Amino acid sequence: MTSSTLTPPRTARPAAAAVLRTEATLFRREPAGLFWIMVFPTVLLVVLGSIPGFRDPDKALGGIRFVDAYVPVAVLLSMIMAGLQAMPPVITGYRERGILRRMSATPVRPSAVLGAQVGLHGAAALVSAVLSLTVGRLAFDVALPRQLFGYALALLLAVLSALALGALVAALSRTSKIANAVGSAVFFPMMFSAGVWLPVQAMPDTLGRIVELLPFGAAAQALTEAAAGGWPGWDHLGILALWSVLLSVAATRWFRWQ
Repeated sequence: MTSSTLTPPRTARPAAAAVLRTEATLFRREPAGLFWIMVFPTVLLVVLGSIPGFRDPDKALGGIRFVDAYVPVAVLLSMIMAGLQAMPPVITGYRERGILRRMSATPVRPSAVLGAQVGLHGAAALVSAVLSLTVGRLAFDVALPRQLFGYALALLLAVLSALALGALVAALSRTSKIANAVGSAVFFPMMFSAGVWLPVQAMPDTLGRIVELLPFGAAAQALTEAAAGGWPGWDHLGILALWSVLLSVAATRWFRWQ
């Protein structure tokens, strides 16, 4: 093995770190994106939790309060915002402007940009999840998850599913306008399946079973089960893992750098 074969990895690592720093700087300069991912879900939780009736036990929800059931929804909403509304237009815009193609001729690989975007949006969604849990606890006495490991596992799988779905939207969209349109078309069904308008626990049996086959419906149930102290159902975790793999494979298969 010659020294020249070792040069690209040594060069690529600092270049990838530089890309991450640059992307993080650009990410921080987008206050609208930061608001919708990191602030809006918690604001919505506070607004709904301020309604007196939503702080009373509800038989339709198994005796818990609406605000208790809505904390997992707020957690998932941040992931949906990051995966479908924020990330795809950025990646598609880079491809549309030829930035990814030009990077192919430098030590910086286009995959470094994609990795940075996935990492940054995933981290923002996780920060938002912690914020929602904290505000729910302090403002409305919502119990913290009792099965922490199970909750963390469900949370991680949900983030992976959301970002894989966003990567697939970016892969299938030729322009940022198309990415916005496709993301919006998928956004509302995913919000519904997460329980934004009606918690999954309160849905009719048939509708609830259908929703639980979708990534965010399964995630909502898994997070709720872990929050109550039980281990998330393996069926829900399995559905999340399956969606993460399928969406990632599809995004990899159809993604184009130019």
